[in-house]
Amino acid sequence: MKPKAYVRDMTEGSPFRLIVSFAVPLLIGNLFQQLYSLVDTMVVGYRLGDQAIAAIGATVSLYSLIIHFACDLNNGYGIVITQKFGAHEPKVMRQAVAGMIELNTLVGVGLMAASLAFLRPLLHFMNTPSEIFEQSYAYIFAICAGIPVTIAYNMFAAILRALGNSRSPLLFLILSSILNVVLDILLVWVWDAGIAGAAIATVIAQLVSALCSGLYVWRNYREYLPRKEDLYVPGSVLLTLFTTGFAMALTSCVVELGTVLFQRTANLLGEMFITAHSASRRIVIMMLQPIISLAVANMTYVGQNFGARKMERIRPAVRLVMMMEIIWCLFAAGTVFLFGEEMIRFTTGTTNADVLENAVFSLRIQFVLYPVLGVLFCYRNAMQAMGQKAVPVLSSCIELGMKLLAAYWLIPKLGFLGVCITEPVTWVLMVLFLAVAYHIFQKKWFASSNASSEC
Repeated sequence: MKPKAYVRDMTEGSPFRLIVSFAVPLLIGNLFQQLYSLVDTMVVGYRLGDQAIAAIGATVSLYSLIIHFACDLNNGYGIVITQKFGAHEPKVMRQAVAGMIELNTLVGVGLMAASLAFLRPLLHFMNTPSEIFEQSYAYIFAICAGIPVTIAYNMFAAILRALGNSRSPLLFLILSSILNVVLDILLVWVWDAGIAGAAIATVIAQLVSALCSGLYVWRNYREYLPRKEDLYVPGSVLLTLFTTGFAMALTSCVVELGTVLFQRTANLLGEMFITAHSASRRIVIMMLQPIISLAVANMTYVGQNFGARKMERIRPAVRLVMMMEIIWCLFAAGTVFLFGEEMIRFTTGTTNADVLENAVFSLRIQFVLYPVLGVLFCYRNAMQAMGQKAVPVLSSCIELGMKLLAAYWLIPKLGFLGVCITEPVTWVLMVLFLAVAYHIFQKKWFASSNASSEC
């Protein structure tokens, strides 16, 4: 029986229409999700000052590691569900959802316990300045305590996206973002809960989003949820989930591990440079949301068509998405070059001339090569959707190598300039590797598909 809830079969119809209609709600949702970080920065900056921004900035790589791990782990699981949906294999799909729930429960509890136990040593390892250490600890402690919540929301969002529904997660994010704004103002500005209040507001907002999305999936997509006989998940399905999910999470974790080591050295530059780098990163991440949205939409499109063995629909879609990514990146670069200082002032409330100068300097260096980042996301997500696990992980190893080089040579030698140039140079190296790998492997995939269709 066809479910009443909305699903989108992306194996038929115009690639442009399907990808864009899927990406737009995703983009709006991602922008609302970025409000968590942006509102934290604005409320904390205007209320508590530049030192509080530095305290958040000193932990941003740990926060990013947690968020990317939760998101990419479930995006990887979602690829398996997407492929089974495209292949019209409902029983295996329900088993995959059951396995997804089991793996997320184990990982969520284990990661929360481990991160809380080793949080202080981690912050010391990252050379967190003593004058902001306790503030940084209070902020990241609350974030780590909410890891199971973060994983739960990303699990339900991944299930919905695998079925072609990018609209419902948007509604839950809008609700939780509004709640996050209200709680930020109440906890930090009205009740003087300090920097920890901003983190607590984020966790509560994510909890509401997770509960709402979980209830929605239960009520509207029960046909795709595991039944009693599906709770015993075959080892082959668990292995596929594990390898796909953890390969995608490992891709981001290798990157973020490099960022942690990179930030460890960057933190030695002092509070002012931490604040400047943190402020510029907020703008970079905000401008990244259309790139991420198109790449995830393309990943769902490619995953469904790969599952249906409709390889002829994939190649033109990848080219189309790459063109859209590059157009957006050129627009974003122009915006930053024209209005970078105003964007930094607005998002942080800082009036420190040194912070503004260095933040704008960082932005301009990174955005010179910003279009390369769009190409990187397009290649990497398309390859992951087609089940290619090793190449994206290896590309992340390139980034890890570059950030280690920056931590132990570039930053000590060049100072803040070394911080600014590391990521743009890394993007170029990763794209060169991914482009070669994609064009080598696609011949194999498409040849295999043609042989299967002839049989």
